[in-house]
Amino acid sequence: MNLTNDKLLIAPFFWVDRSSSSASLCLDVGEYKQEVFDTRADEGFEGGGYDWESLAIVFLEEKMPELKGIVNFDSEASMFCVYSSDKKALEKFAISFKNTCEDEATITDLFSRAELD
Repeated sequence: MNLTNDKLLIAPFFWVDRSSSSASLCLDVGEYKQEVFDTRADEGFEGGGYDWESLAIVFLEEKMPELKGIVNFDSEASMFCVYSSDKKALEKFAISFKNTCEDEATITDLFSRAELD
């Protein structure tokens, strides 16, 4: 599987090659899965990049702990961003995270343990 050739597999996330050995997975926040973040709006979650990062950290810890320390986060208010110098590991994260986001029950459960940054 090669995300460079199959970008629809992870859309609306997008892949950015940084160099021959490193890449980023990004998302322009604000629409995709906003309803998940809205469930905790009273706690201050808005669905921005830092909120996505909080969700992704729970996902990483619970679903892909073998990638901790291999994939890293560099989000901003308007963009979620995860990067790695191990493209295969980042690709594995990208596909699994996107698939999990599409599973309403699982993503809502994971988000219930996310902490506001």
